[in-house]
Amino acid sequence: MSENESELLKVKREKFENLKTNGKNPFEITSFCKDSDIEDIKSNFDIFENKIVNFAGRMIGWRDMGKASFFDLRDKTGNIQIYLKSNDIGLDLYTEIKENWDIGDIIGVKGFIFKTKKGEISVHSQKLTLLSKSFLSLPEKFHGLKDTDTRYRQRYVDLIVNPEIKDVFIKRSLIIKTIREYLDNLGYTEVETPMLNLIAGGAAAKPFVTHHNSLNLDLYLRIAPELYLKRLIVGGMEKVYEIGRQFRNEGMSVKHNPEFTTMELYEAYADYQKMMDITENIIRNCALKVCKTEKIFYQDFEEIDLGKKFERLSMIDAVKKYTNIDFSKFVGNKSKAFEIAENLNIKIEEIDEWGDILNKVFEEKVEENLIQPTFIYDYPVEVSPLTKKKKSFPELTERFELFITKREISNAYSELNDPVDQRERFNHQIKLRESGNQEANLMDEDFITAIEYGMPPTGGLGIGIDRLVMFLTNSASIRDVIIFPTMKPKV
Repeated sequence: MSENESELLKVKREKFENLKTNGKNPFEITSFCKDSDIEDIKSNFDIFENKIVNFAGRMIGWRDMGKASFFDLRDKTGNIQIYLKSNDIGLDLYTEIKENWDIGDIIGVKGFIFKTKKGEISVHSQKLTLLSKSFLSLPEKFHGLKDTDTRYRQRYVDLIVNPEIKDVFIKRSLIIKTIREYLDNLGYTEVETPMLNLIAGGAAAKPFVTHHNSLNLDLYLRIAPELYLKRLIVGGMEKVYEIGRQFRNEGMSVKHNPEFTTMELYEAYADYQKMMDITENIIRNCALKVCKTEKIFYQDFEEIDLGKKFERLSMIDAVKKYTNIDFSKFVGNKSKAFEIAENLNIKIEEIDEWGDILNKVFEEKVEENLIQPTFIYDYPVEVSPLTKKKKSFPELTERFELFITKREISNAYSELNDPVDQRERFNHQIKLRESGNQEANLMDEDFITAIEYGMPPTGGLGIGIDRLVMFLTNSASIRDVIIFPTMKPKV
């Protein structure tokens, strides 16, 4: 804290002590009866004109005019000008306000609505109540809070001085609500599965490890809810979904935060083709609800048209389209795939198979071209350990990912329900882990036991809520859409 800030804090504390001495401690007030919001008042002036209202908010500006003054008040919906005269509220209170109230304080207002000579909708105050004292000064109003590191660390200040930020999180809530309504109307049941797992399963990621003292047992924060949700399909809950946090102990970037939110759903007797339809409908519905349009502008990209049917390309066809290399002509030929990767300057590992290399070529040479909504389907077996094989092409699986603006938004499968095949896939993942891949799946014996009881053909889908919110709110970083993102402590 600078010397100037320290002096301001001292002055504000002295003002608070003055209030306490005079029996005006604002922190002793327990409630305030509101009957209006600022946006309602301003949007419906014809109804509110001359009407007495009670509302509250934060003082964000002050203009001293002698025996009359103005201050600006902000609530969750907007700003409004408050007019106060010593004759109306009493000279003692008027003096107290001028001497001991500050910008940043929380104020309760009772007064009637009018327009000034300049036509500004305002409140002529009749009673003012100090509800909470602000000890720290807000950033200067004309510059706001621009430093992103401070904005993320002190989101509470960010929300006060940059009210447009609040709109992002209101839209985030609406997106989640829209997804829930859509799935509920399709007959899905929302469930909650464990966040503390014995095995970090359902995805390829490095987990966070914690310890349960009573059981003397290491547990993992979940990296995905998939294996638990599929157990519910086995149990006869034919349509289930969960919206919740996942935790992955990996790097941070504009696209990654260690804790993030997903929606996962599973439907018995469905496949990945149906999951494509559901994905497209969810994203289009969210755009219409939040943006009121199917045409979205995101950062510097061209207009994204969600009104058209999303393009669908197999991974092999996508690689062929953007590299002119047809992996279907040398299926399973590891040496040829290695040669292709070397020619493209793509880093590969000795343990990589044909399918691993196909996937790496896609990631490095194709993803950057996927701006308009595009389903990439039929992923290699090697990178899809929980997915049903494609009957007509067993080196591939019935899996897709949706890409928009070069980013993966969703991931879906026709779920693997063959317990023998599933055990073989897990064993392959164990070999990958033994070779040094700490993100490879672990063996889950209980899950195999579950599907040995019989799991119907099932379609599964996961959507990254944070990335969807980024897209629909034109936010450049995942930290802009997570209200309290993970931050390294300041030294």
